[in-house]
Formats: sequence, C-alpha cells, structure tokens
Amino acid sequence: MNAKQAIPFEDKPGAGEARFRATILVGFAVLFGLWHILTNVYLIEPGRWQNAIHFAGFAFLGSVLYSPFKNRKLSRFGFPLALAYGLLVAASALWVAWAEDGIYERTLSVTGQAWQLTPVDWAAGIILIIAAIDLSRRVAGWVIPILVILALCYILFLGSYLPGIFRAASLPPDDVLFRTMYNDEGLFGILASISSTNITLFMIFGGFLVASGASNFVIELAKIVAGRIKGGAAFVAVLSSALTGTISGSAVANTASTGVITIPLMKANGFRPQFAAGVEAAASTGGQLMPPIMGAGAFVMASYTAIPYATIVAVSVIPALLYFLSVAFVVRIEAVKHDADADIDMTVDMGKLLSGGLVFICPLAVMIWLLISGVMPAYAACWAIAALVVTSWATSLVARLAPDSRFEPVNMGPAKIAEALNSGVTSSVMTAILLVTIGIMNNAIVTSGVGNGFSLMIAQWSQGSMVIAIVLVGLVSLILGMGLPVTAAYIILAILTAPALAGILSDTLVVEQLIAGISDPAKAALFFLVEHPNALKVAEGMTRAEAWDLVAAIPFEVAVTIRPVLIDPAVATSFLLSAHLIIFWLSQDSNVTPPVCLAAFTAAGIAGSRPMATGFESWKLAKGLYIMPLMFAYTPMISGSFTEMLQLGFFALFGIYAINAVIQKYSEGPVGPLAMLGFTAAAILCFWPLEWLPNLSGAALVLVLIFLSRKKRRLLPPAQPEQA
Repeated sequence: MNAKQAIPFEDKPGAGEARFRATILVGFAVLFGLWHILTNVYLIEPGRWQNAIHFAGFAFLGSVLYSPFKNRKLSRFGFPLALAYGLLVAASALWVAWAEDGIYERTLSVTGQAWQLTPVDWAAGIILIIAAIDLSRRVAGWVIPILVILALCYILFLGSYLPGIFRAASLPPDDVLFRTMYNDEGLFGILASISSTNITLFMIFGGFLVASGASNFVIELAKIVAGRIKGGAAFVAVLSSALTGTISGSAVANTASTGVITIPLMKANGFRPQFAAGVEAAASTGGQLMPPIMGAGAFVMASYTAIPYATIVAVSVIPALLYFLSVAFVVRIEAVKHDADADIDMTVDMGKLLSGGLVFICPLAVMIWLLISGVMPAYAACWAIAALVVTSWATSLVARLAPDSRFEPVNMGPAKIAEALNSGVTSSVMTAILLVTIGIMNNAIVTSGVGNGFSLMIAQWSQGSMVIAIVLVGLVSLILGMGLPVTAAYIILAILTAPALAGILSDTLVVEQLIAGISDPAKAALFFLVEHPNALKVAEGMTRAEAWDLVAAIPFEVAVTIRPVLIDPAVATSFLLSAHLIIFWLSQDSNVTPPVCLAAFTAAGIAGSRPMATGFESWKLAKGLYIMPLMFAYTPMISGSFTEMLQLGFFALFGIYAINAVIQKYSEGPVGPLAMLGFTAAAILCFWPLEWLPNLSGAALVLVLIFLSRKKRRLLPPAQPEQA
C-alpha cells in the first residue's frame, strides 16, 4: 500500500493539491523508514525516546491514512483536521518521553506524596490513551479498544468489586497514568520496543523484497519444483505461499499477493474454486509460521521468554515443514480424486528466476548468518536490506555489461528505495498502533495480577489435562481472532495463558519425582505448604494417581515456588517455549476458521467461491494448526535432540497423511471402512513418540494402504469435481 492509494478522503481536491498531500505522506513515510534503520544501527537513543518517536510517527500516519472524515459534510476539512490530530498526538508522545526525569525529580523532592504530575503531563497522558484507543479502533475495530477500556477500569475501580481470584485493589488515577506511561509493560514499554526495533524493520525489509522483484522468483521457483507433477498448480500455491511468508507479515496480504496468480492457475488446472481458494488461504496462513521471519510473533516470543530468536527459529523449521506438507498431502489426494491435470502453461521465466533469486537468497542468507552469529534481529534486518540493495546493483551491472544474459533485474535506485520504504512503513501502521495500545492492557494485567488468576482458572478447568487446556486456549484464540490480527491475539493469549500451559507441562515432571520419592529434605519440605494428606508421602513415593491428586491440590502461588526448585532451568525454558509455540500456532486459526476467517474470505473473493464454504475448506486443509500444538505438548519436538526431532518429524508425515486420508475418505484411491480403521491405527502408531517399532509399523501400514487404494482406483472411473 502506498500513500496515494491509502488516502481515504472523498473531497476530490484539485490534482495539484492531491499530489501535494501524497508527497507529504510519502516523504514522511520514507524519512520515517530511514529513521527506523538508523536508530537501530547508528543512533544511540534511550529506549523511551525511541518508542515515543516510533508511536508519534505512526500515530501521525494512522490519523491521516485512517481518517474518519469520509462522505461527511466536514470531509473538505478532513485532511487539515487529520494532520492537526496526528501532530497533537505526536507532540504528546514526545512530551511524555521528555517529562520522565522531571516527574522523578519532583516526586523525590516531596516525601510521602503521590506522583507529581503537572497539568501538561496529565493532558499529554490522557491524549495518548484516548488516541491509542481511537487509532486502534480505526485500524482493527472495537475489540482492542473495549479490552483496553475494561483493563483501565479494572485497575481504577472495577477490580475491587469482583469476587474470588479476580478481585484486585483499586489504584489512584495518578498512579495508573504514571504506570501506563512509564512502566516497562506500559505504553512505551516492551511491546513498543518489539515494534520499533524488530517488526517495523522486517516489514520494511519485506517492502524491499517486493520492490526488488523477489516475489517473481517465488512464483518461478515454485513452477520448477511443482509444475511438472499432477495437480502442480496447487503445489505452486503451497510453495509460493511458504516462501512469500518470508516477505509478508500478514496471512491476508500473503493471500492477496500470491492468490491473484495461484488461484486462477489452480482453477485452470481442474481444481474446484472453493478448494483452490482454501489451499491459498491455508498455505498463506502457514507463511506466518515459516522461519526465519514467522510474521511478528517470533519477535514477541523472544522478548517475552528471553529465549534467543535464533533458537525459536531453529525449533520451528520442522513443524513449519510438516504444516506445509500436510496441506500438500490434501492437494495430492484432491488431484488424484478429481483427476485435476489440465494442460496449462507452466513455462518458467528464467530472467525473473535468476534476477529475483539473487535478491531473494542473498539478503536472507545474510540475515540468517547474522542471526546464527548471535546479533540482534533488528541489526540483522538492517544489514539484510543493505545486502539486497547491493545485490540489485550488482545484477543490474551484470545485465548492462552482458546484454545477452538472462538477467531482468530491478535496479534499486533512489525511486525504488523510496517505494520500498514507503511500502514497508505504511504496511506497518496497523501493527505498530496495536502493539503500543496493547501495552496499556499489558500494564493493567501485570499491575493487578489478573494474569495469574486467569492462569489459575485454566489450570483448574483443565484439571491437569493438557488436551483440555489446549482446547480452552484454542477456543479463546478463535474468539479473539474474530476481531484481532493474529499477532495481537497471540500477545493477549500469551500474557494470560502461557504460565498455565508451562505449569501443566512442568507438573508432568513433578509427578514423576513424586512417584519415585523426593529424598532431598529441603525439596520435600516445600510440599508441607500444601494442605493434602499425600504431602506426608513425598519422601517415600506414591502412586501416579496419588501424585496427580497432590499436584492438583497445590495452589498456584505455591506451585510457582515449587516448580523452579524441582525442575532443571533448561527444561523449564523448553516448557515455556513449548507453551508459547502452542499459543502462537493456535492464534493463527482465526485466518482459516469460520465464522470470521479473513484469509479464506480474501481467497474466496479472488476465486469467486462461496465465502463460508471456502472457510470450511481452508479449515480442513489447515488441520496442522491443531496437530502441531499437540506434538509440542506430548512429544520432545521442542526439547529433544536433533535426531529425536527428525524421527518425530519423519514419522509424523505418515501420521498426517493417514489423518488426511481418513478425513477425505480417499488416498490414491477410494478408502473404505476397513481402510479407514487401518489408517486410524497407523496414525496412532506413527505419532507414538520415539518408539521405533510402533513408528515403523505405522509407516509400513500407511504405505500398504496407499498401495491398495491405488490398486482400487484403477478399477473405478475418476470422481467428478463438485461445484463450489
């Protein structure tokens, strides 16, 4: 999106005035993008200042690009009013950053008094809170504003009226305002830092990839890899969406950008329109799970868990591949079932492949190398942008010196660089505003301790069952996802439920120690804090049922003391990462799960299929979103060695195929009732964690059933495609 396209005003000024407005916005976006690069590489700014400038700039852009003055009598004054509003919010943000030291000095000089806020401090703070609520409503609807208002009311007065674990003391207004502005969890705290140092830079990097022609390489490469096999057009969609996931930070944007090419290609290849749209939506959703960028969630996860970004990316490779292969399996089954094999043009443009490949591969290689070296993601993104520009110049030089070469480069000159910066910044407006606004709610949750109460509720309702806990988190994520982008949904869920999930995972090890008996007197004494008869048996050991009864009786506030003593820190870290990955994967389901599934609806619009039917099709295709969280919870997919992860991933492929065959009632041919039972049994054996005999037996059974179904198909005519 560029500024010329984004201006929403309807007053239709003269051409000169329109160009002037667009020039202002594009110029500001370009300079703001350059500032983001410089502030993360060369400039040395305090974090509060960096985050305040970050929000000030995006509040200014958001005020203009998402102006409410459309089709109204005041529309002729819309642009000046939007500019004034944006400048007022930006000035308030800068004042809050500047005033921090003065507030501390005045407060320390007055013993026993509350925070010494001047009238200007109050005005700036209130303007920022109102603007954050208003701008988040403009860019993403009413869900975030309502949650923020409830969070503020909760710590101001509402918490004192609630019963049980959700009861909280009320705080005075000056304390709430100060904490909201200056706490590390507040408006300009951790979440704003994630946006200003990581997410925006990677969105700008995505803008450079698109402007440089790297997206052309994605399509051409997919044609080479998948264009010669049955139903190859759908495999092109899966591969291109997987690769485009390294460019786009949004499943909807991914669907819109690649879908206009792949969906018509799939329809021409003989696939049903709603199936073609479902494939694109499911594959584009998987793009947010694909390392090294993984949308914005990986940066948030790294900041919240203090686990290195490179570690999160490394453990996510095999699960992401399994997800895309699960989609590919359904594509293969559909292609065989309906004999989708129309004769379409899959000619590869070698010029686009070569020139786009260099500007795609070289920058990503630089980024991955820097991340593995241990540098900050923001620093790696900046140097990846520099590598992309240099690579484009090099390919342009080769094309000029060797006219007969097949290079068709896009020269990243000043105009193209400005286009990339503008595209990256304007596409970041929604994410930046939402992350800063969620900081208000994050501060309220941390300040009041309601997050612990929510975790306790999940733990109580699940009764120690990880499956029930995952189902509960999945339901909440689906509800939140109806009105929130997936990154925002993930952040809220992580704040509220990650401690509960990590605790349930940890309890499995605590139970094993209780069964064996805890001989260390200091560790055994911790259980005297629990009012339960089995606490007296800790040293001698107990049955599994008794151990679970004891663990279930441990209060949440006591459990957070016991677990760190009994569980190795490295293991606890792996459990924390598993919990966050479970939440991260489940938060993606709102893209493809009815009733509100924006990626599927976007694809349906391109395919001309029924939106809700397309939503159910994409939901079936994206079942990996539910399989992988269960593997994170019940197998060492995250904490195991590399060979263990490979074993789990390899046999999971057979299990995933078996599940797809059962759901589709088709493999390489029709699947009858006995074969469905066989595939079900094979899936169970394949998912049995790290057991060679069951795994090999399950894989062998899958292969036998595939062979038998193929033999059966040869005796029957192909099924006719259904109408969308």
